[in-house]
Amino acid sequence: MPATAIVGTQWGDEGKGRMVDLLAAEADAVVRFQGGANAGHTIINDLGKFVFHLLPSGMLSPHTVNIIGTGVVVDPKRLAEELDKLKRSVAETGRLIVSDRAHVVLPIHRQIEEALDRSPKMLKYGSTKRGIAQAYQFKAAKVGLQVGELLAPEAELRDRLEAAVEFANIFFRGLGQAESTVDETLEYLRPLIERLAPYIANPVPAIRRLLAEGKQVLVEGQLGTLRDLDWGIYPYTTSSNPIAGFATVGAGVPPAAIEKVLGIVKAYSTCVGDGPFVTEISGEQADRIRQVGKEYGAATGRPRRIGWFDAVATRHGAMIQGATSLCVTLLDVLSCVETLRVCTRYRVGDDETDEFPVFHALKRAEPVLEDMPGWSVPITEARRLEQLPREARDYLDFIEASVGVPISHVSVGPSREQIIYV
Repeated sequence: MPATAIVGTQWGDEGKGRMVDLLAAEADAVVRFQGGANAGHTIINDLGKFVFHLLPSGMLSPHTVNIIGTGVVVDPKRLAEELDKLKRSVAETGRLIVSDRAHVVLPIHRQIEEALDRSPKMLKYGSTKRGIAQAYQFKAAKVGLQVGELLAPEAELRDRLEAAVEFANIFFRGLGQAESTVDETLEYLRPLIERLAPYIANPVPAIRRLLAEGKQVLVEGQLGTLRDLDWGIYPYTTSSNPIAGFATVGAGVPPAAIEKVLGIVKAYSTCVGDGPFVTEISGEQADRIRQVGKEYGAATGRPRRIGWFDAVATRHGAMIQGATSLCVTLLDVLSCVETLRVCTRYRVGDDETDEFPVFHALKRAEPVLEDMPGWSVPITEARRLEQLPREARDYLDFIEASVGVPISHVSVGPSREQIIYV
């Protein structure tokens, strides 16, 4: 059976976790392929409410193998906390493998990020202050620490940390901060190594075996296309690639194995952090959608910015992802809106475009909006398309036509059963 990628087509927070949780019930493995603890996947099911920042969203399925892939940067302290919290809540969880080639987020990474954030000349791009960018920076500079190296004899681990700490101290000296020491980092790591050691392994043999046996493998992205380092709103991006094409690198899944890409599309737009957000709205309407949709960051608790559905941005996101089908989420939230507005094109100066522009043009873009009638009846009990009001079905038809990808699922609530299969 081919692998399926579940990825975001917008700014993140589209509802990927609830879809992975739903599909994981029939899957044999879930692989997280990029990112770190800088975003959260919220899952609500009969076991309760869970927010996973590092753990794959299949952890609530006891038979599922869950893999934190090589493309992830792993904060060992946060991972240990997630595991402990999950074990207190759930008697039995899926099996976990943490790739020995994933990189480790260290305290020095967070300290550098915090020091840089205090500099008045540095761009404020809405970071979660969890050291993610710095962990990827150290990885690219070849002074990062791989998870598998945590299992090395301490003398070897100390040697590897020498380079990382010295690289960090270059920043600290330049920023007028106190320098760090290897002993400080080792003291931090020792109890975490013992806690996480049973999970550290090479994930490739397990993935290869599952695919060879025709098992179902889900690869799970974090954030969405518009936060991608290359195809997103640079520099207001994450520091990795939440693109289905990167799953072959970050998860270790062969390119030909990924035959389905489920693009997750929120029925309206939300954004956490700074940067251009063309369809943004404010005032009472935004507050109402935010309240009904519980639009607060899973990692930070920050209120999300709210906007109308942006067909230009979502079409770009779905195209880059190579989406073969779409899941539209949080459609039920819009039951509170009398008249819906949708963005069909951008106006940049005297020109109109239906293409998603680069940053210098995007920050000057204005939305070309069309009105669509809303619906006032609750739709959380709908389980078939024909049970939705005509206005809701017309809205879905618009999304499908404007993005150019067929809709396969519609979410009408946060629970597993609140889904419409198209």
